[in-house]
Order: sequence, then structure tokens, then C-alpha cells
Amino acid sequence: MDKKFFFPPEWYPQSAVQLTWPCEKTDWNDTLHEVYEVYTKLAFEIARREKVLIICDNKALVRCQLSGIDFDRVIFREMDYNDTWARDHGGITVLINGKPVIYDFVFNGWGMKFAAGKDNLITRRLAASKTFRKEVEIVNMQPFVLEGGSIESDGNETIMTTVECLSSVNRNEYLNKEQLEYHLKDFFGVKRILWLENGYLAGDDTDSHIDTLARFCNERTIAYVKCTDETDEHFAELQAMEEELQAFKTLDGQPYRLIPLPMAKPVYEDGQRLPATYANFLIINGAVLTPFYLTEKDAEAKKALEEAFPDREIIGIDCRPLIRQGGSLHCITMQYPEGVI
Repeated sequence: MDKKFFFPPEWYPQSAVQLTWPCEKTDWNDTLHEVYEVYTKLAFEIARREKVLIICDNKALVRCQLSGIDFDRVIFREMDYNDTWARDHGGITVLINGKPVIYDFVFNGWGMKFAAGKDNLITRRLAASKTFRKEVEIVNMQPFVLEGGSIESDGNETIMTTVECLSSVNRNEYLNKEQLEYHLKDFFGVKRILWLENGYLAGDDTDSHIDTLARFCNERTIAYVKCTDETDEHFAELQAMEEELQAFKTLDGQPYRLIPLPMAKPVYEDGQRLPATYANFLIINGAVLTPFYLTEKDAEAKKALEEAFPDREIIGIDCRPLIRQGGSLHCITMQYPEGVI
């Protein structure tokens, strides 16, 4: 019997969202108080709507930080880890013949830029601790390297990604674009891969993850970062990316509805520009959690997302502490569809 695949989009009903909690052993050590506030706010907003799976090194400490939350919706798992970017070390869920399957791809610190050996064990340790329902299958995808932030599903047999990331050195460097496309179609049962050749953000360690640039909001709508300042270093690249998006067609041959998100005001750390972006939002049950950077651009981003998600509450989260480490809200989360947890 042929396998029937479904790669759930982020707006598909969810059972839980994973957070890997900051601690002194992570790169957040110097800013723990500030980043705790971000994670705590996220955990409360998620727990209002679904379960929160928290990977941590000290359950008692995190419980104190989350005093007042509905602990019936919180699952703690204590283990060791390198850092907290759950989007990229978390498992990626597909449904095969209606059954949830979690792919455990290799995470190698975005092309061996950072240590990731402990992070790469998280999914199998979650499985060993019986975190997932017994009918959920875990598939070891070694040696293929793939991060959750590098692919977007529209739930209709289409994946959107960037050439820059998937073809980068130290990931799957022996595979060309055609071979990468073959594997993605095989793994996820999709018919099409939409490749973006352009688009980047200064200070980005991920080699242009799609979730920093362009996102599916439904199977016919894409929200994307638009730069209107011709003096900005991103202007030409993001304009070229916009032209690519305008040329993309839906599976039935229609143009996508494109919703521009504002370019975030520049954020600097030690003289280096950081990859602040409003595209790094998280879709959860009944809401969209979106990065705010406490500038006037926040209101513009919220208005655009209200247009993209008219049936969901748009909730801003101050992500200034996150961007200091080069990531934002979507990067620190991984959703699991209903039936997984």
C-alpha cells in the first residue's frame, strides 16, 4: 500500500509547544533574568491554549519562575543540552497514513558553527522518557542535516525553503539542489519545493532560515519581510526575494496573496547588526505570538499579521533579549500537532 503523507502546517491543531529553558550552562548566562521574562511570557500564553513541553536542567527552579501557570498543561523533562533553539533541535512531525511520525534529523549547530552534540540527543531522550504518545513513531534521519527553521509547509504538498541554507557548507554539502529536492519530497511526501535564491539578514548564523524571511499563513498566503529603505544593506536582496515570491504560484497555478511585514528597525550589539525580524512569529491554537522590539514598527507588524490571520489573536512578545543571541520567538519553539503529546 502506498504511504499517504501529510506535512502539517503550523496552523494545524496542536497538542503542545516545546521550549528548551535557558540556564547558566547556555549562552544566555549573562542575561538570564531578561531572557527568563521572555520564556515565562511565552509559556503562559501557550499554556492558555495548549500544553507546554519544557526541557530544563532544574525543574524546581523553572516551576518557581512559572508560579501561577496551569501546571496541568506543563510537561517537564530534565536533561542536559547545549542551548535553547528548540526550532532547530526539535523533532519534525509528519503524518503517514494518519499516524504521527517524528523525524529526528541531525542538528549540527547550523553547519558546525556551534556545539550541538547534546541538543542532537533531545528528541530520542524525549522518546525514551515516554513523552510522546505510544502510537507515535520516532525515525532516526541520520545522516541528513535539517533544521525546523529552514522549511515551511503550506499543508498542501508544498515546502518553501532557501537555497542558501540547505546548500550551505557542513550541512548536506555533497548533495546538489536537485538531490536535496528529491530527499525533501521523499521525506515529506510533497509535490513541490519553492526555492528562494535571495534574501538574508545581517548577523544571521542560520544561513538564511526561511522563518526569518517568509512564512506561509495559509495555503494561499505568504507573509514576508519587505525593505523600503534604499540605503539599507538588505534592500537589493529583499527586493529580489519579493520578486521571487511574486513569481511563485499555488499548487493550482494562482499567484500567492503576499502580505509585507515591515523591516525591523536596526538592532546592534557591540557594533554588529542583529537579525531582527517580524517573520519569526509562532502560530499556536487560536493565536499568533509575534516578536516585538518596542519600536513604532511593532504596530505595523501587528496590523499586517491581523490581516494575515483574521481569526487569531495577535500577541506581541518583547524579543529584544532573544535577538542579542541572534534569534527570535519562532527560533526557540517547536510545535507538535494534535495526537503527538
